[in-house]
Amino acid sequence: MSLFVDTLRWFVDPAHYQGSDAIQTRIFEHVELSALAMLLAAAIALPIGLYLGHTGRLAFVAVNVANIGRALPSLALLAFALPLAFALGLGLGFWPTLIALVPLAIPPMLTNAYVGARAVDRDVIESARGMGMGEFEILRRIEIPLALPLVLAGMRTSAVNVVATATLGALVAGGGLGRYIVDGLGLQEYDRLFAGALLVALLAILVEVAFGTFERRATSPGLRTAAATF
Repeated sequence: MSLFVDTLRWFVDPAHYQGSDAIQTRIFEHVELSALAMLLAAAIALPIGLYLGHTGRLAFVAVNVANIGRALPSLALLAFALPLAFALGLGLGFWPTLIALVPLAIPPMLTNAYVGARAVDRDVIESARGMGMGEFEILRRIEIPLALPLVLAGMRTSAVNVVATATLGALVAGGGLGRYIVDGLGLQEYDRLFAGALLVALLAILVEVAFGTFERRATSPGLRTAAATF
C-alpha cells in the first residue's frame, strides 16, 4: 500500500513534468524509438512476406530465418547491436536500441504477411490471371486486401513487443520510459521504478487497443462477416 501511495505522489509531483526527465518527454522518446523501429521492420518484412506469399518461393528458408529473431533474447540482440553501432560511429543510446528492436519486430510481420498472402484462394488468383491481370495487380488488388487482417495482426504483435522491449535502451544510456526503471533501481527509488513500469504497461495496452481498432476498421465488412462465421 505504501508503494502505491508513493507512486501516486510521484505522478502528481509537478517536478516530474519539467525538464529533460519529464514524463511527457520520456513518453515521446519511447514512442519515437518504437515507431521508427516498426517503420524500418515493416519496410523490410512486409514486401518480402507478401512477395513470398504470392510466389510461394523460398518460403521455408525465409520464414525460418526470420523466426531466429524470436529465439534470440532481447538482451542478446542489444549486445549484438552495440559493436555494430560503435563500428558505424553511432555511439550509445538511441541507435543501438533501434538496431536491436528491428530484428525483434520483423518475424511476426513477415510470417503473417506470408501466411495471409498464401491463404488467398488459388482459384481466385487463377481466375484473375485468366482475366488478364498482371502479377503485381493481383497482389495489389486481391491478395493484399484479403491478407490485410493477418498483416495487421502481425504488426500489432510486433508493436506491443517493441514497446515493451524498448525499455532496455536505458541500459545503454538511451532515453524513453526505461530510464525511470533503470534509474529507479539504481537509486533505490522504487516509486520511480514502479511508475516507469506502469507507464510502459499502459503504453503497450494503448498500442494493442489502437492497432486492434484500426485492424477492425481497415478490414472490409465482408471479411469481418466471413471471419465471424468460423
